[in-house]
Order: sequence, then structure tokens, then C-alpha cells
Amino acid sequence: MIKPLTHFPSDSDKHLGASSDFLIIEDLTKTYRSADGNKSVVLDNINLKIGEDEYISVIGHSGCGKSTLLKIVSGLEKASSGSVRLQGKEIRKPGADRMMVFQHYSLLPWLTVRCNIRLAVDEVLEHVPPVEKSRIVEEHLAMVNLTAAADKYPDQLSGGMKQRVGIARALAIRPKVLLMDEPFGALDALTRGKLQRQVLDIWESHRQSVIMVTHDVDEALYMSDRIIMMTNGPAATIGEILEVPFPHPRNPQEIRESHEYYEYRNHALNFLDRHFNREE
Repeated sequence: MIKPLTHFPSDSDKHLGASSDFLIIEDLTKTYRSADGNKSVVLDNINLKIGEDEYISVIGHSGCGKSTLLKIVSGLEKASSGSVRLQGKEIRKPGADRMMVFQHYSLLPWLTVRCNIRLAVDEVLEHVPPVEKSRIVEEHLAMVNLTAAADKYPDQLSGGMKQRVGIARALAIRPKVLLMDEPFGALDALTRGKLQRQVLDIWESHRQSVIMVTHDVDEALYMSDRIIMMTNGPAATIGEILEVPFPHPRNPQEIRESHEYYEYRNHALNFLDRHFNREE
């Protein structure tokens, strides 16, 4: 039974993260310097705590630094000031404890589905015996329903299948944090819905920390525990954090037929509309 909506987070609630200190983003600012020496602030004073089994989504208009934030957490970019700490250790570079799934599939075209996943497993789990590596690969192929396509090459796959390979590859090395940058954005609506359900099923049975960037409010509401809503850039920051009340495991039909769903949906859309029309 879905609990009725009691309130939306107020200004005093904005930066209250999860109680866990698993992943902490503190006073984070990202600035770029142009060729003429001028500075451009992309992210300004980002503060967030994320739990070790929490699924959060980051939404906002284009240019608000969502993907930049994800890259800083992954270690692909460095913050100009502030810090990102995973289990107390500051993130300074990429690591196998954080894996990124991009919108475009980034598969090696000369390797089969199985070999694309095995390559990541060999690279990260180098001390694991070969038999165990094979078991891990097969387990994750089955997890994303790709066992029958294991010996196919990327150009023989649909877009949804390619993205499932990317997700399986990321999960196979057992990261502590899964980072997804619009992972369903390039898919048609039917494939997108199926893959959303599949990813959520996997997460519900193998909990880990997930940060997903999306432009889709319905996707964020369906999949997330919290929605981080960004103000417009430049100098974007967290404008509001929306706590999603629906329990796991989630039934998409039940959720979308509920009154609470549309209250939350309208609240998020109104936030985005306000910031779209505001001069920053």
C-alpha cells in the first residue's frame, strides 16, 4: 500500500541526504577556464550524501552539470574545490569500485557479447580463478537475458541489447557505485520501458548505490528512492531533493495509477518549469 503524500521537502530539508555516510559529496564546485582566461562555474556548492543501497536520480535542464557531477564521482574529472568521498576515502581518479554506463554503448565491435563482459572481468578481477570468471560472466549474461546472444557481435544487436551488455559489463566487476548517464536515452519507448524494469529488478535483488542522470521525470519517479533536482546553469546547484515514497519492489501499473504519483510528478515538472523560465 502506497502511503499518502504528506509534504514535499522544504528549504530546510534540501540537503539532507541518506543517513549512511557511504558516499559523501561536500562543498563541491567545478569551474572551467576558457581560452581567454575567463572562468565559468558549472557546479556550485553541491552537498549530498548517498546510501550504500540507495538509487538516486539527478534531473535538470541541459547545461546544469548533471553529467559533470557524474564524471567527478567516477573520477574522470576533478572538482575545482570540495570533495567526494567513498567510504571515507577521497575520490581522485577512476576506480573499479565505480562503474559508468553511458547513453551510447561503448562496446568493442570486434568482441562478442560474452567477450566484452569477460574483458572487464579479466581487467578488474585479475586474481579470480578462470573458472570463477566464467561463472561471473555467465551469471551476468543471464541476469540481463542475453545468454542466447552471448556469441553475437555488437553490430548484430539491437540498441536495447547493446545497452544490456553495457549494464552487465558494469555489474560483473561488482562495483560499489553504479553510475548511469542517461542509460535509456537512445532507446525507443517500448525498449526503454522494458529495460527500466529489468534494471530495477536487478537492483532490487542485488542492492548497491546507483546514481542515474536522466531528463525523464517519469523514469526518475519509477526507479529512484530520491530525485536530486538541479537548478539551471551556469553555477548550478541542488535546488531541491524529492523523497520518492513508493516501496520496493515496485509495480509500475500500481504506481502510475496512484494519486501520489501525479502529485510528485507535477511537483517535479513545476520545479523544472520554474527554472526553465527563470533568468539565471
